[in-house]
Amino acid sequence: MISFNFLRPLLALVLCAIGLAACGGPNRTLPTEWAPKQISGPDAGYLLEPGNRVRVTVFNEPAMSGDFVIDPNGSVAIPLVGNIRASGLTATDLSKRVEEALVAGTLLKDPQVSTEVQTYQPFYVLGEVRAPGEFAYTSGATVLSAIARAGGYDYRARQGEVALIRRVNGKQEQYRADEMTPILPGDIIRVLETLY
Repeated sequence: MISFNFLRPLLALVLCAIGLAACGGPNRTLPTEWAPKQISGPDAGYLLEPGNRVRVTVFNEPAMSGDFVIDPNGSVAIPLVGNIRASGLTATDLSKRVEEALVAGTLLKDPQVSTEVQTYQPFYVLGEVRAPGEFAYTSGATVLSAIARAGGYDYRARQGEVALIRRVNGKQEQYRADEMTPILPGDIIRVLETLY
């Protein structure tokens, strides 16, 4: 017969392992790779999508210039030009498409067009914050300013570091980030639960 005293250390070891497994759940672990501390700005490589507002300027042609919203079909309606597919393009690519449409429609011989993104995809703050949700992106935002917009840390939050989910080349990547890490449109910031 096995003595209870023999089983006690084994039972303690099993209970400890179960407790550690519970503590290591998905809301407590951070990715190992750190997020980049330098970003080239939200315009660099930003792909337009429905709902974005853009300012298209056709130089010396104010009737064709203005602020436009990309419609649910991913197009933008430029006066005298018509609908131009914009979704999935960068601002530079959209400028080239507008130039090509102006030349093809024999409206201008050598058009000069610039496009500036006015509104970006929002960012998201989830987890241990007072008011998680979706927030409008503003240039220069950091993890700390994003957390502040979400009402700040709640009492369970692991402060100082977060998990940052970012779309890179069409694929979602997970990074570890500190409060001074710059964020980009579409980023998801997940504030984890404290380890103790």
